[in-house]
Amino acid sequence: MSQSMMALLLAAGGGIGAVCRYMVGLYVMKRLPTPPIPVAMLIVNLAGSLGLGILYGSIFNDPEILYGNIIFIMLGLGFFGAFTTFSTFSMEAVNLITDKLYKKAGIYITMSIGGSIIGFICGFYLMATII
Repeated sequence: MSQSMMALLLAAGGGIGAVCRYMVGLYVMKRLPTPPIPVAMLIVNLAGSLGLGILYGSIFNDPEILYGNIIFIMLGLGFFGAFTTFSTFSMEAVNLITDKLYKKAGIYITMSIGGSIIGFICGFYLMATII
């Protein structure tokens, strides 16, 4: 497949991922309008890390995993890359710190980073043991 087609698949996956992130954010904020920490992005990042772990675990043995695998390009790099968001996480963590909500910031940072890594590992090993 040509690089142009791969780039289009990447863009399509990214567009869908960004819209899904927005929709999940709206849904969570509607259900929890004043959460103690930024729950919407926490859920998005944890779910996205788990999903990427499942995807990566399911195609781990593919020798062209990163840039030659159509599914990984569209879903892994595109969808999950746009669905999860490190920049919004960073902004929300800094907002908590500048508001002097240090305990909430610590909880949010720990849950986001630790939870995302644990989610990815769980998804990866779940699929790696099944396949």
